[in-house]
Amino acid sequence: MATVLSVHDRRLLTAVNSGASSLSFVGSGFIVLCYSLFKELRKFSFKLVFYLSLSDMLCSFFNMVGDPSKGFFCYAQGYTTHFFCVASFLWTTTIAFTLHRTVVRHKTDVEDLEAIFHLYVWGTSLVVTVIHSIGNDHTHFGAWCWGQAGRTGKAVHFITFYVPLWGAILYNGFTYFQVIRMLNNATRMAVGISDRASQVDSRTDTKALNRWGYYPLILIGSWAFGTINRIHDFIEPGHKIFWLSFLDVGTAGLMGLFNSIAYGLNASVRRAIYERLELFWPERLQRWFPNSTKHRNQQQQNELVALKIQDQH
Repeated sequence: MATVLSVHDRRLLTAVNSGASSLSFVGSGFIVLCYSLFKELRKFSFKLVFYLSLSDMLCSFFNMVGDPSKGFFCYAQGYTTHFFCVASFLWTTTIAFTLHRTVVRHKTDVEDLEAIFHLYVWGTSLVVTVIHSIGNDHTHFGAWCWGQAGRTGKAVHFITFYVPLWGAILYNGFTYFQVIRMLNNATRMAVGISDRASQVDSRTDTKALNRWGYYPLILIGSWAFGTINRIHDFIEPGHKIFWLSFLDVGTAGLMGLFNSIAYGLNASVRRAIYERLELFWPERLQRWFPNSTKHRNQQQQNELVALKIQDQH
């Protein structure tokens, strides 16, 4: 028995999609603004975060279109959303690659790879978007036009988005695992060394990078329900599950916000913002955050261990 979403369900999904995408747009836009305003953030490692946030911001913007009518705007939303969402998770793989190449392989040539990163991200996004246009019969999938009718179209959509997405998740997870394992080994080696400074350095490096192990969970949390929903829709195309579509739309729309908090709102950004605010309200900030000055420098050094090697050259 076919089960379709009611008009009320569609309106609710549209509202959830617009609300979640708006939060992601604001979050990623904030990181883009910080990169544009604060010159001290324009290092290579944060430049990759800037490109990630820019992709998230544009992906969120086109998601905020909501539920356009069929026709040109439906196609435009479908293609642009696909392109920038693919670009978003591909930029996370360049960040993982940069960290691995710098920390594990001790290479200092990552800045020379920027052009290759652009070719890889934008080129791959364009190719999969063009392939995605095969049988381009876009349909309203719950709250937006980012979906295709017919089994062939749905299969192409899955292959051109969810297959590379989960490939990126596996790559990021494996890469961060190697980085964290290496730093943990360095910490254990430092225990047998009398140099206390080396031990503290290793522990703080490990503490700073352990949270990076959770970064692949952002993609998993953002797209797990969407993956399940697409598989279910392929198997039972006439049966829609509202709560699954609700979680699909909500978590996917929040990806940009999650990325902006995890990747973008680091100690370097907080330090830059604090220093600007300190110019205007120094006494008030000292009263509100009496211990902030003591911890700022330590946090700054603990962010992005890769920079330690890069900045020496």
